[in-house]
Amino acid sequence: MDFLVLFLFYLALMLIGVVMICICPEMHYVTGLVRGRTQIFSCIISECLQQAILGLLHYLFHTRNYIFIILHLILQGAIYTEYTWEIFGYCQELEFSLCYLILPYLLLIINLIFFTLTCVSNPGTITKANELLFLKVYEFDEVMFPMNRSCPTCDLRKPARSKHCSVCNRCVHRFDHHCIWVNNCIGAWNVKYFFLYLLTLTASAASMAVVSTVFLVQLVVLSDMYSKTYIDDLGHSQVIDTVFLIQYLFLTFPRIVFMLGFVVVLSFLLGGYLCFSLYLAATNQTTNEWHKARAYCQPCHPASRPPSAKSHVYQNIYSRRLWSNLGEIFLPAAAHYDRKKK
Repeated sequence: MDFLVLFLFYLALMLIGVVMICICPEMHYVTGLVRGRTQIFSCIISECLQQAILGLLHYLFHTRNYIFIILHLILQGAIYTEYTWEIFGYCQELEFSLCYLILPYLLLIINLIFFTLTCVSNPGTITKANELLFLKVYEFDEVMFPMNRSCPTCDLRKPARSKHCSVCNRCVHRFDHHCIWVNNCIGAWNVKYFFLYLLTLTASAASMAVVSTVFLVQLVVLSDMYSKTYIDDLGHSQVIDTVFLIQYLFLTFPRIVFMLGFVVVLSFLLGGYLCFSLYLAATNQTTNEWHKARAYCQPCHPASRPPSAKSHVYQNIYSRRLWSNLGEIFLPAAAHYDRKKK
């Protein structure tokens, strides 16, 4: 049981780490959390160390850098190296279908293509040259996107559904979020690449998890381990159960089991985020709009509302039919308007 406790502890730490880095869109919460903790432990941690930690967090999450791109490629390379070194070879010996085994590699190639496109493509940067064009793409809802507002940093009028990215220092059309893993903003012009990148990344992790699981199950079935017995610490003969089987597989194939645990957790996390992205696409919302809309939905007691404050109820005016909403991901509204102009 000690092994299972340690293994579950490993999975819990891995889950927390992946959630904090991959899922949390508002990374300034992490910086604020660390800032609060450094104030609490100011007697233990020196001021120089506190400033170094905050400076590192600011560099990682609030400036454009290639740290997470490199980390992304290292993690992906390490997982595929382990898959090739052990899983692929063992499965060939067990006469697995070759098409079944090369599926993760095909997904990897497609994923890297869309990963590169997401990294290098223009998300829809608003400039003086295209400012008037973007102002006519979406109508202003006068709640989340009021008319005649300007960006104080770019000195540009803010089109509806746009936002200034403090990391990239530019205004982005139909701004979704800034993704640290691709070192780029996700906007109207590259959201299709990001969506396909997320889809293929989820599929590649899930395919490796399935192949690894089938390999271990096939190994147990061929060895007929469930019909065997072992001698416990008290000298009694015991039938092999699931707990003993997991310990045996971990001790025999430790790297495969750890890789399997990682890709299973990653598959569920990426799958959940993919479902959320599908929901946003189906309702024609961006992550930024969804996050802001939650503030408008918060109940406010009339007594706590200032007398001069107006009561606004947010309604998504950009959502139309399902297929039109999904089509806008792959054919941005700006392109429709540009064609009409021509």
